[in-house]
Amino acid sequence: MNSLSAPGLIALVDCNNFYVSCERVFRPDLCNKPVAVLSNNDGCIVARSQEVKDLGIKMAVPVYQVQHLIKRHKIQLFSSNYALYADMSERVMQCLEPYSPQIEVYSIDESFLDLTAICEHSSTAYAQQIKKSIYRATGIPVCVGMGPTKTLAKLANYAAKKWQKTGGVLDLSDPVRKEKLMRLVPVNEIWGVGRQTTQRLQLMGINTAYDLAIQPVESIQAQFNVVIARTVMELKGIACLSLEDIAPDKQQIVCSRSFSRRLTQYHELAEALASFSSRAAEKLRKQHSVTGSISIFIRTNAHNENEPQYQRSIRMVLNQASSDSRKIISIAKKLLQEIFKTGYRYQKCGITLGHIRPAAISHQADLFELSGHQQNKASQLMLTMDNINQRFPKGIAISATHMTNSWQSPVEYRSRHYTTNWDELPLVKCH
Repeated sequence: MNSLSAPGLIALVDCNNFYVSCERVFRPDLCNKPVAVLSNNDGCIVARSQEVKDLGIKMAVPVYQVQHLIKRHKIQLFSSNYALYADMSERVMQCLEPYSPQIEVYSIDESFLDLTAICEHSSTAYAQQIKKSIYRATGIPVCVGMGPTKTLAKLANYAAKKWQKTGGVLDLSDPVRKEKLMRLVPVNEIWGVGRQTTQRLQLMGINTAYDLAIQPVESIQAQFNVVIARTVMELKGIACLSLEDIAPDKQQIVCSRSFSRRLTQYHELAEALASFSSRAAEKLRKQHSVTGSISIFIRTNAHNENEPQYQRSIRMVLNQASSDSRKIISIAKKLLQEIFKTGYRYQKCGITLGHIRPAAISHQADLFELSGHQQNKASQLMLTMDNINQRFPKGIAISATHMTNSWQSPVEYRSRHYTTNWDELPLVKCH
């Protein structure tokens, strides 16, 4: 197994309860009060404030199962406001740029930074500076974990969030501090160790991060796989995971959704599927790729034994790869016509784009497809549409997508688009 040279010092900057924090930025009256953010269609809880976590409400729990706690403790609910969260995420990531020449944006609310040879005197003071600058610029609280490897930085961040005495910042470069913490942390809290792996490790008497870190790498690789073996090496302080300057392109793009009410009409499913197809095409163009195959699926609720069941998927391989929303939507709707059946109450549908490759790679042209000139015009049209939608979210839509949105249930608790809509900017009054 090859390992990279020791990176020195890696930091993980992770936003605290990110979706909730975004809502609180514009609702400071909700600080220290229980707040939860809901999934699409307001079905499940997908983000919780610490006050909600302390009530024992789990992640992804359906709202109806905890309705009594919501009422009793006056939990403030918000529908997902992804336009707001994406904009706030971009602002947080921009704040990080002055602090390291090498940054990996790992997800919407966390980034790795290479701090090697940057903060030689006091890594903790440097991390506190990052923490304070982000809060001052965006209002979003973050924690910073540091260590010689990405896995140890993750572990440090876990501890920085869990123990307030850290002040939200922890560096595990010191071996004594690292061992002390690893003896306290359950093995299932280690980055990359899932539930089934945890169960197998516990059967072997490996219950803490320290128990796993002292295992021989060869033995772990023989009993598990190379991924867990790398985790052991990272816990030992040997870097195996490098920072990715650019996130790798997705090899498959999936857009789907469960409906809060069941759909029975073809036109409703077609409209929903067109909306998902449009979104998938946008993601495809954002990474400058094209798709060579399109799959769709529809299904009823498999858990409802009192209703007739039906599920079906279908795929088409394209003669000429494309990222044109119009083409992808058109194919998706044709596929839907082949598998749709009346008499069923559909719970979910979705689209998968496969055979993805960079758009710049030349390919064999199809005699029956668009000419080079026509393709350039189509690409320009999609680029213009994406640019307008980036500046004015949902400013332009393909007519097949959401002219009526009859398939969508209205969300009940959505906050305003404070940062992306002129008509919904926050108002400040001085008395």
